[in-house]
Amino acid sequence: MSAEANLIEKGIQLPPAVKKGGVYKLVVQTGNLAYLSGHGPWQDDETFMTGRVGEEYDLEGAQNAARQTALALVSTLKNHYGSLDRISRVVKMLALVNCTDDFKEQPQVINGASNLFAEVFGEEAGIGARSALGTNTLPGNIPVEIELIVEIKD
Repeated sequence: MSAEANLIEKGIQLPPAVKKGGVYKLVVQTGNLAYLSGHGPWQDDETFMTGRVGEEYDLEGAQNAARQTALALVSTLKNHYGSLDRISRVVKMLALVNCTDDFKEQPQVINGASNLFAEVFGEEAGIGARSALGTNTLPGNIPVEIELIVEIKD
């Protein structure tokens, strides 16, 4: 099933297109690879979720923030390419979790994003290589930031 059909079948709603917060491109394509700049959990009301994991967010709340971040990335892909069916697969994800020093479950947090990509692009194409790192702060106090590399179909 196509990614576009998966959105409809699963009732997945994408947030509006992300607004840039600096001097950079949201998507840069070279060859058949597209590199997406870091995204945060952009919401329907065009604001970011904010707060630290281990303080304002528990594991489940942080997984929801990671899922929302993945939705923002998918929205950027759809906005940039016109159709998600142009995406061949997720290649690599770099994820940062804004968390307290004693929080150690960054990979479990980022499962929220990986699961969303699997829902949209399928188990094989939606799951790529990834890194999940903790940090003491992120821009605007967002709980999660994710960069993404995807392969584009010719």
